[in-house]
Amino acid sequence: MADTALTDEGLADADYAALADFRHALRGFLAFSEARAAEQGLTPQQHQALLAIRAAPDAPTIGAIARHLMLKPHSTTGLINRLADQGWIERIAAAEDRRRARLRLTDKARDALAALSATHRAEIRRMRPMLETMLAAIG
Repeated sequence: MADTALTDEGLADADYAALADFRHALRGFLAFSEARAAEQGLTPQQHQALLAIRAAPDAPTIGAIARHLMLKPHSTTGLINRLADQGWIERIAAAEDRRRARLRLTDKARDALAALSATHRAEIRRMRPMLETMLAAIG
């Protein structure tokens, strides 16, 4: 019964297999996501930034996007500069402090993000039964 024998860490061999399967599924989804973003002319990080901007309740600042992406503000500034240069976003002066910029998607970004999000949602829905099984196995 090798699959139920506990290791020194208190995990069974089956636990390691379940964790490996789950990580493999996540990496597969990320590869899928990267390929779909590239089809739209975006890097994975640019796609994530656009999604974070779109998901924010108000036009976010660079600092808010940095926190969401878990990046340093100067790295986020470079990312935002590239997105703006490529026509994906625009900066608008913040009403509360005109020295600060808020970020807004362009129509180009909204169209691309809508297509990407629909495709991603469909893939997650396709993967859902498999992921639920994996999560149940991890317990």
